[in-house]
Amino acid sequence: MDATLHALNRFGLGARAGEARTLGDPRGWLRAQLTGAFPLLEPPAGASTLEEAVAGFRAAGQGDRQARQQARRRLVEIAGGEARAALTERATSDRPFVERLVAFWSNHLCVSASAKVLVAPMAGSYERDVIRPYVLGRFEEMVLASAKHPAMLVYLDNFQSIGPGSRAATRARRRLQRGLNENYARELLELHTLGVNGGYTQADVLELAKILTGWTIGGLDGGPLGFTFDPQRHEPGARTVLGTKYADEGVEQGERAIRDFCRHPATATFVATKLVAHFVADDSPAAAVERIAAVFRKTNGDLREVSRALIDLPEAWSAETRKFRTPQDWLVAVLRAFGATSPDFRLLNALRQLRHPLWSPQAPKGFGDTTQEWADPDSLLNRAELARTIVRRAVRQDAGDLASVIEIPPGDPLRSVLADRAIPTADRLALAIASPLFQWR
Repeated sequence: MDATLHALNRFGLGARAGEARTLGDPRGWLRAQLTGAFPLLEPPAGASTLEEAVAGFRAAGQGDRQARQQARRRLVEIAGGEARAALTERATSDRPFVERLVAFWSNHLCVSASAKVLVAPMAGSYERDVIRPYVLGRFEEMVLASAKHPAMLVYLDNFQSIGPGSRAATRARRRLQRGLNENYARELLELHTLGVNGGYTQADVLELAKILTGWTIGGLDGGPLGFTFDPQRHEPGARTVLGTKYADEGVEQGERAIRDFCRHPATATFVATKLVAHFVADDSPAAAVERIAAVFRKTNGDLREVSRALIDLPEAWSAETRKFRTPQDWLVAVLRAFGATSPDFRLLNALRQLRHPLWSPQAPKGFGDTTQEWADPDSLLNRAELARTIVRRAVRQDAGDLASVIEIPPGDPLRSVLADRAIPTADRLALAIASPLFQWR
């Protein structure tokens, strides 16, 4: 096993041509990326504010046909600009390990642009404002930021949740009410913190949903857009979740509950299992999971320390373990291998063709991360066809350079194919990025 290429491909987002020769100590290179500031990202040029996104959403349903079409095009432009900015950062970053962590946590606490029209123009802001500032910070701060971001409030409907005994419900008892919504409370416990086997019950979900009533969005009718707590919608009274009683202290009732869930032992195990599955193997080795969970518990979810512990896992450096690249992983690795600095907008359409568009999972559990989910024949054929398209449109490169980004075992024919100048360069490049070896990290 080549430890340098392992660091670049398994922990990073793909090696650049010739990069392996300059890396030095692979583990030291990874640890260095965890020092310094959080990986903040400026909004892309022409990006809208959240207020403009909501105004565009409203306009898309108003006015004449031309005005509605123009408003819808603006929403598509906003979402596309955000996606291009994120893809460019992943393709060009000098801290690819940290960018992989951004992508991991963005998928763990996912919203879906394909599920709700209003989420689409806010998904980029969600990753910038919720994930990036805390990806090397504390897990509970990331989860709290997620709970309060308009994209999550809309995606899982909590902004519409009204306590059945609240003042708002009492005043409007005779009118049609949306009522209590359990979606976010359930996913917070099942997908974001404790996990499906974390020991909670349906009664816990119901009580938590009541705690989170009143967590909504201000500015939908104009003015600054963002989280607000509406006491009129909040279900009054103390609530007990997972055996802990939470006094009715307004927004602090929900904040305390979320912090407790993030510090729960089941959360440490659930999060560690997902991290090890992502960085080691689909079937997470139990010993590796326990080591990561122990660091999570000891540090109260300090994600910088948890990320350092991932680097130290012997299993992550074993030649016996490997991970199949998801479509997003594969495309970013191609861009890095070819030294792309400004990915073509059409590549976003390619990700849709590969069933892995940015910020658009089909369910709140996010995109899958296993070989079984991405290595079916149709998906591999799509990658092969796309490889030819990418090479034809954008690449001017010596095919031999790709030998430095792929770990090629002795005797494998790919090395001689890349060096064979009797084969057209474009064909050699396409064969390399569509080859079985390039599909793994």
